[in-house]
Amino acid sequence: MRIGLALGMLAIVAQTAHPLRAQHGVERNVVYGMYSGLALLMDVHRPEEPNGIGLIHISGSGWSARLSLDARPLKEAGHVRIEALPLVEKGYTVFTVNHRATPRFRYPAPLEDVQRAVRFIRFHADRYGIDPDRIGAIGGSSGGHLVSMLGVLDGEGDAESESEIDRMSAKVQCVVARATPAEFVAGPSGSGALALFLGARLSKGAHPDSPEMRIARDASPVSHVTPDDPPILLIHGDKDDVVPYDQSVNFAKKLSQAGVPSKLIQVPEAGHGPSFPGAEEPADIGSWAAEWFGSHLLGRSG
Repeated sequence: MRIGLALGMLAIVAQTAHPLRAQHGVERNVVYGMYSGLALLMDVHRPEEPNGIGLIHISGSGWSARLSLDARPLKEAGHVRIEALPLVEKGYTVFTVNHRATPRFRYPAPLEDVQRAVRFIRFHADRYGIDPDRIGAIGGSSGGHLVSMLGVLDGEGDAESESEIDRMSAKVQCVVARATPAEFVAGPSGSGALALFLGARLSKGAHPDSPEMRIARDASPVSHVTPDDPPILLIHGDKDDVVPYDQSVNFAKKLSQAGVPSKLIQVPEAGHGPSFPGAEEPADIGSWAAEWFGSHLLGRSG
């Protein structure tokens, strides 16, 4: 696989894009959880005419974050403009989140954080005017991996937790995932962002029951696909040199075999990124996502 160092380079691009302008109806820096004194934050983007559906958005970052105290939060990455704000305009309440990241934190920390975010959103559904039983998720690249995991994992809450929030389910009811790293056991990952994320270095010929392979398998969305998973839309450029297009092809096959409502949109000649650089024709992830969410969460198109 070629997911390693290239994702690390992409993370730098994602975190240094121009900051978002202030948006009407945005509630900044909502604390959705705490980790050893570290606040986990989200921004809530409220539409002028809400349709009652909440979506969690996770920007791609190579699962990483800069160490600088002045680094821009993931929840304000440039991906928000392309992947999240068009859905706010369509009436969706969108929650853009920060999560713990490499190099300080590794799997499963980012996953645990976004699961907590879904639980928080579901618990406070009345506050945000959304349906707790119809929550969607959208993200790209490493964000696509995390939203896919929110779909395929059972997300069962801890009934014995002292936290009412942690008793809630973290499973979402609809997913849109762009350029998703979906399977980590099919090839070696000698270095780079993926090895940092997994905390394990895979090698050819590794024993299937080795600790490294167990971690890679557990972190792979394809390992958790079951027939009760929600509708999943996959979008991927077929000239992606960061996350190979075959990752989405194989994921789509696995979903189809399990009978999960799914679709793969192939973007011809497009590379990696939410703007699909190099695409033969204009690619609009906002419109594709709105149609998918509209069909499966609202029972209509658009």
